[in-house]
Amino acid sequence: MNTPADHPPTSTPHGEDLLFGAAADEYARFRPGVPEQVAWLLADAVKGVPDLTLLDLGAGTGQVAAALLPALPRITHLDLVDPSRAMLREAFVILRPLMGNRTLSCHEVPANQFTPQRPNYRADLITCCRAFHWMNRPAVLAMADQVAAPHATLALMGDGSLWTHEADWTTVLKDLIRSYLGPGRRAGSRGTYTEPSIRYEDDLADSAFSDVSQHLFRFPRAWTPQQVIGYLRSTSFARADLFAERHAEFEAEALHLLEGHADDSGRLTEQVDFTVLLARRPGGTA
Repeated sequence: MNTPADHPPTSTPHGEDLLFGAAADEYARFRPGVPEQVAWLLADAVKGVPDLTLLDLGAGTGQVAAALLPALPRITHLDLVDPSRAMLREAFVILRPLMGNRTLSCHEVPANQFTPQRPNYRADLITCCRAFHWMNRPAVLAMADQVAAPHATLALMGDGSLWTHEADWTTVLKDLIRSYLGPGRRAGSRGTYTEPSIRYEDDLADSAFSDVSQHLFRFPRAWTPQQVIGYLRSTSFARADLFAERHAEFEAEALHLLEGHADDSGRLTEQVDFTVLLARRPGGTA
């Protein structure tokens, strides 16, 4: 297997490490993985493709690849794209035991700036999970059109966050966060977060990948209060530095609140809607 990156990492010129990179360890430990049924859906979407190249955009700490590598033994090359060097280092450690003879390349750039390092490069499956809303979406889709094989499948997927999930315990948790950080949803050091005004489906309709099917997976996800606290450290809306010297105070109050809302087994339940948009060029089949 090759080294963690196609070229030595450099200091991040885009400031993107400031959004999630400082919490890469918590991200790897506490962010939920990609459900197995989603991995099998993606494997079926490319079932006719041998020697497959997977391009994962906004790869984070490698959750998509970790789910897909066991389900898709035909993956021969994996490209992880993320602007955070810290995230890519965590991903490399996590994925190394799963790689076997497959090759892995890490690209420390925003998704729209991905440039293949291999001649005649063609991605058969392009994935983006829980990250497309942070990207220059038209530019990413234009880049994908340049590097995708004619039969390629593009998968945009995600399940929101504990900020978007509606339950008694998430409501009081958001109220607590707001009491410390103000009424708006924070977006790291960028200020407050604004929901995209255009749906992903509309982005895809205006792109080369306009043949779209939607797939929804619903299931419960259980958290312990301590897991929720760890998860919050990995988010753009409740990471530690946003609270400055009050972070320990916030975590103690949040833990007490979450323990009070846990069930008899000490668990907090989230009802997950995990959505996958599978997109191809019109007439393209795997």
